[in-house]
Amino acid sequence: MTAAAPATGLVVAATRAELAVALDTLRSKGSRIALVPTMGALHEGHRALVTRAAALTDAVVVSIFLNPLQFAAGEDLARYPRTLDSDLALCAAEGVAVVFAPLADEVYPRGEPTVRVAAGGLGEILEGASRPGHFDGVLTVVAKLFGLVRPDVAVFGEKDAQQLRLVRQMVDDLDIPVRIEAVPIVRTTEGLALSSRNKYLDGPAMHAALALSRSVAAAQAAGAAGRTVEEVLSVARQELRAEHEIDVDYCVLVDPETFAQLAPGTGRPGLLLVAAKVGATRLIDNGLVVGGSS
Repeated sequence: MTAAAPATGLVVAATRAELAVALDTLRSKGSRIALVPTMGALHEGHRALVTRAAALTDAVVVSIFLNPLQFAAGEDLARYPRTLDSDLALCAAEGVAVVFAPLADEVYPRGEPTVRVAAGGLGEILEGASRPGHFDGVLTVVAKLFGLVRPDVAVFGEKDAQQLRLVRQMVDDLDIPVRIEAVPIVRTTEGLALSSRNKYLDGPAMHAALALSRSVAAAQAAGAAGRTVEEVLSVARQELRAEHEIDVDYCVLVDPETFAQLAPGTGRPGLLLVAAKVGATRLIDNGLVVGGSS
């Protein structure tokens, strides 16, 4: 049965039927609805997504679902942080109307779906190359959530830049009637991009992880100074090499639309993408690099 927090009016739906009742109630009032898809373990970055969603529509729906399709064997599905009580408290404090928090068999009632959304070539590079099938799983669950919630707007964070680009592409390619909004990366005072996986990091690992944001900042400073693509990448990679406790997967400067790596002599803005492991924890970061001389 649908549960509601009396003090706030937050409705927590665990099933499709409960979600449908809650959405019908909102739409009967003429509410425009925003969806914020999450995997839970909410933090200040998620709060920023909810704040943006609330500014754009009348009612915010937050999904909290740890999607098994986007985790490969050996990844951290089993140990991924699960903090539902504190997640609900954050949503209640931010005036969220509905939290959809289903189990896997509610989202995939017949087991893993036979038909999935294929991310295509863009989903096979960078994060897709390191995590094969990851983006197919992401797009499949996002498409299902769009179908279940039918939001007017959906809000995503810019930290997952490749994911955001693919969601926009899916919406365009499949004519899904939802407006995609992006929110800038939220960082700690030291600069670390907020992530649910930061919960894995102890003090020394947290310090080591700061190399990612230092790499992004160094690239942006070099780009603003008119440095070449090669020079921008050199200073970014130097910051990463200086931290011996991380294992770098990639540090590349790409076209923000195609995610193709920029060739030497490119004189337009690029997006620096960084991925690395700090111990067993995989982290990503990015930042737009303006300028760039030939």
